[in-house]
Parts: sequence; C-alpha cells; structure tokens
Amino acid sequence: MKKRVLATRENLPGKGLDRLSGAAEVVAWPGDGKPGPPDLAALAPGVSGVLALGNDPVDGALMDAAGPSLRVVALASMGFDNVDRAAAAERGIVVTHTPGVLAETTADLTFALILAARRRIGAAATSLADGSWGLFRMHDYLGLDVHGATLGLIGYGQIGRAVARRAQGFGMRVLHHDPYASDDDLSASVDLATLLAESDVVSLHVPLTEETRHLVSKREMAAMKPTATLVSTSRGGVVDEEALLAAVREGRLHSAGLDVFEREPMGEELSPLVAEPHVVTLPHIGSATESTRAAMVGLAVDNILDVLAGRPARTPLPGTPAVRV
Repeated sequence: MKKRVLATRENLPGKGLDRLSGAAEVVAWPGDGKPGPPDLAALAPGVSGVLALGNDPVDGALMDAAGPSLRVVALASMGFDNVDRAAAAERGIVVTHTPGVLAETTADLTFALILAARRRIGAAATSLADGSWGLFRMHDYLGLDVHGATLGLIGYGQIGRAVARRAQGFGMRVLHHDPYASDDDLSASVDLATLLAESDVVSLHVPLTEETRHLVSKREMAAMKPTATLVSTSRGGVVDEEALLAAVREGRLHSAGLDVFEREPMGEELSPLVAEPHVVTLPHIGSATESTRAAMVGLAVDNILDVLAGRPARTPLPGTPAVRV
C-alpha cells in the first residue's frame, strides 16, 4: 500500500510531483491562494510526508493532525523559519530544505537589486512609464557607482560566495562577516562593526532565526555610511523595516533593495517601503527561474522518497538528523 504525502500546493514547477505520485498517494491543497493551517490540517491525517513551500507554516498542530505516521517534512526552499523545528525534533520528524540548487540564481537576483538600487533604475523607469520624463537634465536620476565600491556580505555561505564571485567582475572590494567563514581569495573576514562602517553595499545572506531577527536595525543602520545601500534576499524578519523606512526617508541611507519582507505575501495592503523612490522592492523572486524552482521541488521530492524508503535525507536542516529518530 502506498504511503500518503501532503503537498501544500497542487501546481508546482517541474516534474517532481509527477515523480512523487508514482511512488506515493499525493494529497494536495487545490486552491490558488495560500492555504491556512485548518486547510492543511484537514488533509494531513495519516500522511507520512509533507512537501511545503517556504512560507507555508508547518507547526506542531499540523504534525499532530498527521499523526504518528509523519516521518518527513520537506521544504521546497532554502529558508526554514516556517517550520517549528522543536516540535519536529520532539516527534522524531526529519526536516529538509533545498540548499545548493538556488545559490547561483539568488546571487543573480541579489546583484540585480544592487544595480537597481544604486543606479536608481526603478525611479528612472517609473518616470518614463508615467510620462514625466519630459526634459533631459544632468542632475536627474543620479545614482552611485557599483564598480570599485566595497561590498559587505553578512552571511558567507553558498549564496554569499556566489555574490562575491559576481562582485569580482565589477572590481569591488568584498568583506564578509560570518562566524563560520574565514578569509578566502574572494573576500576578507571582518567583524560586523568594520563591515557596516566600510561597506558601500551591505547584502544579507543569513537564515531567519531568533538570533538573526532584526539583525539589521536602527543601531546597525546608524553605523553605515549615509551613501550606503542595504540589500536583502534572505528573509524579511532579518531587517527592521520601520528602522529602514526612517533611515531612507531621513537620508541616513542612500537606498535599499528588498526581495523579502516581514509580511508575505502582501496583497493590497502594501508595505510603505514599496512606494519609496530610493527603495527597489520585489515579491520574493530570488529563486524564480524555471530550472531553479523545478530543481527545488525535485530535491524536496528526493528527500521525501529517501526518508520513506528508510534512507538518509539528502539535505536535512543543519544540525538535525537525516533519518527518522
């Protein structure tokens, strides 16, 4: 008898769900919108695995709704703040994510944000689209150079290193702050205070945990140059959005580029950061290419199939078991 697996979405890129359906009975949330906890709990009883997107909450209540049959929660995302890891550990459930497959794609998007924010591309494009570009003036849309600037990376894992490689082509000096990474041929390891004080661009590449929530807030922004740009493709909660809004409006920071927000998705109730002319905002598209999103789903499926077959998961969360305890 096939085991049952819950997918939090019915339509996912690639052929991963088809492959999963060949080995298990897949029950999927059929709606176009984001399922709420009761929606998923109603589908969960008796499932052995859960395949979830990075912003679908997987808490103890969902695990209990699934019951003792639940062996693995596989995230089609790099981030894992949507999962109650303590609840999973208590129940012996393996939790996996998708490192590696999205690093290069997210680094591309990070550099796009750096260029767009520093060069004021969003404001310039808007003036063209709304018909307000009626005269050429030398002082319009003045941005700041990216080539030759200093780039500071907070977090120097796979994505941070990929961004550092791209920075070499722009002749940038690269610094990083990461307790687990030392100097290499791309970047110099420095303390956080040095990175904030010396960087023209500060880019965030850390997971959202209790330790990193509002890692960059009023104090850290005050330590940055007024000509600096803050970029985040990590998780929204790493940045104090109220402090960022005040810093940009008051001219204490030049600009920002954000692909992630504390509240996602927004719907019609937009963050005030979206309307700021010196802030470039995107709807969490760091990994959004056809091949990368398909690879993320494929790796999540591989993790589920491995655990259900009694094999170790390929990419368990750091510091967590790869097999059912």
